[in-house]
Amino acid sequence: MSKTYYDPADLRKFGKITEWNEELGNKFFDYYGKVFEEGALTAREKSLIALAVAHTEQCPYCIDAYTKDSLQRGITKEQMMEAIHVGAAIKSGATLVHGVQMMNKVNKLDG
Repeated sequence: MSKTYYDPADLRKFGKITEWNEELGNKFFDYYGKVFEEGALTAREKSLIALAVAHTEQCPYCIDAYTKDSLQRGITKEQMMEAIHVGAAIKSGATLVHGVQMMNKVNKLDG
């Protein structure tokens, strides 16, 4: 990342979130570590999922971290872009399907 509001150096400080609440910070990192262990999904698959979610959540730190992780796991740039498109499609669909809520409200108010 070039110079922006988000400082790329802050990603290296992520582990310091335990400083102001050690118990909860450690529980988070225990959980986070467990989630990314090999299981029904491979570490490679989990990295690709994380990359797509990083984009839908628009987290520049996560995007940097999981782009690097994906490349280290042999995921191609084409696979990464396709995963991002999947995430974008789900995010768009979730936004649009909430239009039904608006339509229901309009119909109720007009009725």
